[in-house]
Amino acid sequence: MSNNLHNESVDSLFDAILTLESREECYAFFMDVCTMNEIASLSQRYEVAGMLRDKKTYLDISEKTGASTATISRVNRSLNYGNDGYDIVWKKLGKI
Repeated sequence: MSNNLHNESVDSLFDAILTLESREECYAFFMDVCTMNEIASLSQRYEVAGMLRDKKTYLDISEKTGASTATISRVNRSLNYGNDGYDIVWKKLGKI
């Protein structure tokens, strides 16, 4: 993780997220903390990652999600060179 992101403020936010116990609590928290566009962007990236994992083409992903090729490319870089965050979640969800 980037050192400039790893700080007390971010730790506090992540600790707060880790206390959430239901989808309803997540909706309540994230709707207060984020704009609707920010939540939509996060969910779009997550969907793009899943489609990339399933070997879908950029064109298919863009048509289904509305994501730009720049967004798809950024997510692809995260999958290939990131911190394995998507894999951590997918393993916990039983998707891999």
